[in-house]
Amino acid sequence: MEKVGITTTIPVEVLFAVGHQPQDLNNLFITADDYAQYIELAEKDGFPKSSCAWIKGMYGACLENNINRVVSVVEGDCSDTEALNEVLQAKGIKTYPFAYPYEHDLESVQAAIDDFRELFSVSLDEVEAMRNRLNQVRALASEIDRLTWQENKATGFENHLYQINCSDFKGDIDSYEEELKNKISEIKTREPINRELRLGYIGVPPMTADIYEHVTEFSAHIVYNEVQREFTFPRYEQADNIYQQYLDYTYPYDLEFRLKEIKKEVAKRDLDGIIHYTQAFCHREIEDIIIKDELELPTLTIRGDKSRQLDSRMKLRLEAFLDMLGDMRGVN
Repeated sequence: MEKVGITTTIPVEVLFAVGHQPQDLNNLFITADDYAQYIELAEKDGFPKSSCAWIKGMYGACLENNINRVVSVVEGDCSDTEALNEVLQAKGIKTYPFAYPYEHDLESVQAAIDDFRELFSVSLDEVEAMRNRLNQVRALASEIDRLTWQENKATGFENHLYQINCSDFKGDIDSYEEELKNKISEIKTREPINRELRLGYIGVPPMTADIYEHVTEFSAHIVYNEVQREFTFPRYEQADNIYQQYLDYTYPYDLEFRLKEIKKEVAKRDLDGIIHYTQAFCHREIEDIIIKDELELPTLTIRGDKSRQLDSRMKLRLEAFLDMLGDMRGVN
């Protein structure tokens, strides 16, 4: 089983069906003990300091973990991935492009997925069989999501962690399935989390994962992680095939499509406020303009860069935001 790096969520059904082991380069980067070494390696090789830390981290993770093949999403995710592709190719790494089509329609999505599976000589029947298998595991991650927002037993960080790992299932479907089952059993034995404020987190998964713990100091609980939830394809039961399932995946398409789902979840989960995380030097920062206009809910924008910890300024802004929400709710 060969490891194949991926730059974000892709139709991993194809890779698993052919017997490969997908490895999300983002996860390899951010969970490394010395994650900063990956950034330093990229900058030493010429990546500008004014470029996204995730791109540099993925580059370093790929080289340091001896990954020789990478599937890069060149449309529908990071605008820098195409350039990353070229640098990886120059380093002798085989790259495979995948593009979420700008034309957000079933015919275009079908063409993109068919082109991708043909790169690996995988039949549609094999892909569909694997989709059904993976959706069994995705359902378990969705159960942790339910235990977060409906029963208030899972933490915001657990919600983030177990959904985000559905990008690659840690490269081992059976092992990850067992891990999820054990975690669900443990969570169900807990008493509900008693927090006054219910928060949503939208935007790319954070560099600063300590944000989940920090908000709890102010009687707040993050009960919605937008993009992480999308990694689980939570509406998979409504899809008859892989084409419909990936058509319904909100993150790579236009912001209007994403916002429709965000607004549904804001109402369903009875949120008091939103944290919108943006990454320094990312084109998605600009979307914050529209998001704040569209969401009828107090929204705080947090901008991360290289650090895995909130700095003092971020903490101060977050604390002020939570104090404001508390005043609005009358809980301070």
